[in-house]
Amino acid sequence: MSSSALNHEPQHTTPSPDGPAPHHPKMALAARIALLVLLTAELMDLLDQSVVLTALPAIQESTGAGPSALQWLTTGYSLPIAVGLTTGGRLGDLYGRRRILLLGTVVFTAASLLCGLAAGPHMLIGARMLQGVGVALMIPQVLATLHVTFDGESRSKAFGLYGAVLSIANVLGPVMGGLLTEADLFGLSWRPIFLVNVPVGLAVLLLGRKFIPESSVQNADRLDLTGMALSALAIVLIVFPLSEGHLHHWPLWCFALLGAGLLMLGVFLRHQQRKQDDAPLVPLSLFRNRQFSGGTAAQLMHGLLCGLFFMTWTLYLQQGLGMSPLHAALAFVLLSLGELAGAAIAAKSAGRFARRLPQTGTLITITATAGYGLQAAAGEGELTLLGMTAPVVLIGFGLGMVSGPLADLSLARVPHEDAGAASGLFNTAIHLGIALGTALTALVFFATTGGSPNAGLNREAFITVLWWVASLLALMWALMFCLPKQRNSPAN
Repeated sequence: MSSSALNHEPQHTTPSPDGPAPHHPKMALAARIALLVLLTAELMDLLDQSVVLTALPAIQESTGAGPSALQWLTTGYSLPIAVGLTTGGRLGDLYGRRRILLLGTVVFTAASLLCGLAAGPHMLIGARMLQGVGVALMIPQVLATLHVTFDGESRSKAFGLYGAVLSIANVLGPVMGGLLTEADLFGLSWRPIFLVNVPVGLAVLLLGRKFIPESSVQNADRLDLTGMALSALAIVLIVFPLSEGHLHHWPLWCFALLGAGLLMLGVFLRHQQRKQDDAPLVPLSLFRNRQFSGGTAAQLMHGLLCGLFFMTWTLYLQQGLGMSPLHAALAFVLLSLGELAGAAIAAKSAGRFARRLPQTGTLITITATAGYGLQAAAGEGELTLLGMTAPVVLIGFGLGMVSGPLADLSLARVPHEDAGAASGLFNTAIHLGIALGTALTALVFFATTGGSPNAGLNREAFITVLWWVASLLALMWALMFCLPKQRNSPAN
């Protein structure tokens, strides 16, 4: 970690590589606390994506929210994130990553308080959208600060822990949502799932201001406001119909919006080409680095298969196998425990295996997914939680080996002055992938089931999904050849 970790005034420079030796006790303590704060900020975002799911019935009963309002409790959170991540990353590059991280934390914490105090569904949806704005400011700074602050073995360990946090959130989110809602603390029902963010957010603010080093582009130019508006409009026009289309049986206006979104994306890219020498929102030179472009494409595939798999898996467990919600939740815990084990292996390896580690994890997941598909086809409706333990844990184990190393290797050769923009793009890839994967369920899963709870149809549709997931994993594995063979080698 750089010497700026011990200097808490904004410097608006990239962190200096000079400073105390890594074994210096004060330096080690500052580095550990800074890493803890950054990962806690990431954890808050991930938890709030999933914690609301198990509380939805209580929210509906308490507020009188209809099906559309319940849908927007998740869409209203994710849409501002997808829209704002690239802009949030560039703001950190220009005005200081710690400063924008803390600003985002303030917005997120205040919005969480408003969620907990919401009197009706419309106020709750508005507060959830404000949470998403806070996340769009916070999250790009996490990866960017890890990228510019840590080097060598400590960097790989930091990214390994980042991958572990992703896995922990998968376990904690639904479980915490269910426990806090069931506990009905002080008669508040579901509200503590949001109110718990307030003390955590305050801790991030206090410790982040003291221990996270400031970094930014040395000679910061003005923000590309036109590019910001064009990118936001393009993403809204693409993500909104993908989120809403399946609810309305894919009417013509969905395809019209998608076409307009793709057109607007082209306008945005043309604008960025013209701005490359004048403070662009997205430095297109990033995509000339195939380590970054290939890694970001792999991250898009990662989001795509997650969006397709997790929604359909829930339906398969409950409607195809007749499991209770509790047993279905236990299946998710099994997968997440596998992820934790895989992430622990990735963190311990400290980058020594470069692309071989995430590629091995992907191959394990492909094998386990194929095995799960064969097991589901042979067992039909007799498959039990115990019977599926091995393939489910192995799927999680393989995915756990991917997240941290993929982020580390994709961003490894990004110039420090573009770290925020690159982090924003990398995070945007997985959010767009999840939206596309969710939309793909209409073609791959619901085309077979027709929305019917029939067990046989749900099992048949899910087996088809597994072969799609295996194909996407194979494509992700191939894209990882853009990553380096060795930790410090050029991409080849």
